[in-house]
Amino acid sequence: MDGIIVLNLFLVAVFIGLTAFFVGAEFAILKVRMSRIDQLIAEGNKKAILAKKVAQDLDYYLSACQLGITITALVLGALGEPTVERMLHPVFERFDVPEAVSTVLSYAIALSLVTFLHVVLGELAPKTLAIQFAEKMTLLLAPGLYWFGKVMNPFISILNGAAQFLLRTLGVKPAGHDTVHSEEELKMIVTQSYESGEINQTELAYLKNIFAFDERFLKDVMIPAAKIAVVNPNEQLSGLVQLHDKHDYTRYPVAENGNMDRITGFINTKEILTSAAAGREVKLEEYIHEMPRFSEHALLKEVLLKMQETHMHMAVVTNKQGKTAGLVTMEDILEEIVGEIRDEHKGGLPAT
Repeated sequence: MDGIIVLNLFLVAVFIGLTAFFVGAEFAILKVRMSRIDQLIAEGNKKAILAKKVAQDLDYYLSACQLGITITALVLGALGEPTVERMLHPVFERFDVPEAVSTVLSYAIALSLVTFLHVVLGELAPKTLAIQFAEKMTLLLAPGLYWFGKVMNPFISILNGAAQFLLRTLGVKPAGHDTVHSEEELKMIVTQSYESGEINQTELAYLKNIFAFDERFLKDVMIPAAKIAVVNPNEQLSGLVQLHDKHDYTRYPVAENGNMDRITGFINTKEILTSAAAGREVKLEEYIHEMPRFSEHALLKEVLLKMQETHMHMAVVTNKQGKTAGLVTMEDILEEIVGEIRDEHKGGLPAT
């Protein structure tokens, strides 16, 4: 075989490979998740650092990919078709095919063959690989794309600048890598992640609870006033011990004469019993802590934030008339996310 034909076939194979490189890189950096790249960087993956540089400057490196694909396509057109025609020429001569017919056939066969190889090996196969294995393909191809972008910087900058200028005149902003998802889209992503085995059923339940959390009101989780065990402000230590033996919880609201509309605060039995065990005189009013008050129509997320800010574990829930409708504990709110927190004790007010 003619040495020139062999060289040309080698160059055709090289440029089909380069096309595959640029196509794979283009789809990989579009598909890869930045959160996963950040995680790999945190784990010490050095390739991920370069991959992040490429993925963050998406506009520039997509232009680099397009430039690379265009160059390789032009070179394949210049090399591939004449090479195939030259290989077919002796065959047509042997069968005495007229020159006009052989020219048309050579061109058609060469165009079909080169196009088939270019599309299948250079575009479709790498595109599929990049979509299915975006992370691996990004880590593999990012270094080469990065250095190609450095070498071709003047050309890419000119072409990219011209394209951005045109887009700006049309009122379109350049694309970035960050993608904003609506809550409904996030729910679909979470469900798909569960179906594909990326997260388990418990994690799915937690995430669904978080999505529903913003829409829940305090009245949905509060402990009704009728089910609350209270302490009188003038209760003696013996009475408190009896109450604690019955319910065995850490905190109890303090209400004058047991009137739920006159709650003055709460006590922590650990503080009181520790003082009593140390031999100190116990006066219940000295151990009463203030309790915040929230409307039963307050959103859970707002109540949780305020209780965190004030370091309160228990709050009074009031109705429209300002009367006590119930109580809520930090545990009650957290259960809306993680599910039921089983307590080893039973009855009375849930421990906090």
